[in-house]
Amino acid sequence: MKVLILVHPDLIPPSDVKKSDIDPEFTEWITEYDVLTTLKSNEHKVEILGVGENLSVIKDKINEFNPNIVFNLLEEFQGEAIFDQNIVSYLELLGMPYTGTNPKGLMIGRDKALSKKILSFHKIITPKFQVFPKNKRKKKVIIKSYPLIVKCLTEEASLGISQASIVHNEEKLKERIEFIHGKYRTDVIAEQFVEGREFFVGVIGNYAFEALPVWELTFDQADNPEKEFYTSNAKFNDKYRKKKGISTGKAKISLELELELQTVAKKTFKTLGLSGYARMDMRVDENGKIYVLEVNPNPDISEADDFAQSAKKAGYTYGELLNKIISLGYKWSPTDQA
Repeated sequence: MKVLILVHPDLIPPSDVKKSDIDPEFTEWITEYDVLTTLKSNEHKVEILGVGENLSVIKDKINEFNPNIVFNLLEEFQGEAIFDQNIVSYLELLGMPYTGTNPKGLMIGRDKALSKKILSFHKIITPKFQVFPKNKRKKKVIIKSYPLIVKCLTEEASLGISQASIVHNEEKLKERIEFIHGKYRTDVIAEQFVEGREFFVGVIGNYAFEALPVWELTFDQADNPEKEFYTSNAKFNDKYRKKKGISTGKAKISLELELELQTVAKKTFKTLGLSGYARMDMRVDENGKIYVLEVNPNPDISEADDFAQSAKKAGYTYGELLNKIISLGYKWSPTDQA
């Protein structure tokens, strides 16, 4: 197929670099590199386009290249993460198939409060929460399920999440809300912090869904691993990761729990109207109760990251996974949806 890859302008991989010279953990454009080189090795005809401020470059490139499908790796437009849904909406208006989640799914998945409301309505357990809008600084605190974890409402990649994100009283809650409002200029969500084990479950599909093997986040060197969580340091600071013994891998759990987590993940995927592929982040408390923490449409699909590694455990080579994502995108029709 002829595949056009959409990426952020700063993440176009150098044309002369070799995979053996790349450190996947510290290379910002590793996903773009892996997708580009693997699709080429799969004998697709591939071109890559950086998109930052101007939609017209997409239409111009489509007219020039005439691709069969767009492989969408954009997570923002004009510097705004919440505009990612508008890119795929534009592709739909152009009649161009694309990979990944549809606009509605991107919007719902990014808004942590909206997704939690929908999940709760469908009796899928998610932590209690309250939203504190950036333009309403004096909103009364109603939630009392301390400890709470305080996050940006619509940002991803653990932006603004640190040990200070856990608060145990209203005074500290207000301090953290004020900090996020001031530094990140976003609305805030404060939600019940669930102590327990943390799991990731990838799901692939449009109308029928396949849950990938369950992955677990572990803190092998932490005194109280059930109290740990994915801060920015836990994700990106190598020294901190080694100190805490942080790793991810195939979950060592019973078959019963694995199937239960996969069932919840697929139900969540369907309930929120997602398509293509997504990752569900979940916690299981000491009583075995499963909580859906967040939904991540279009998660990282670099070859070394959790989603692709989980797919590998399910029997997909990396090339087969990308071809599967392309196939799902090509078959998706926005006009067939309710």
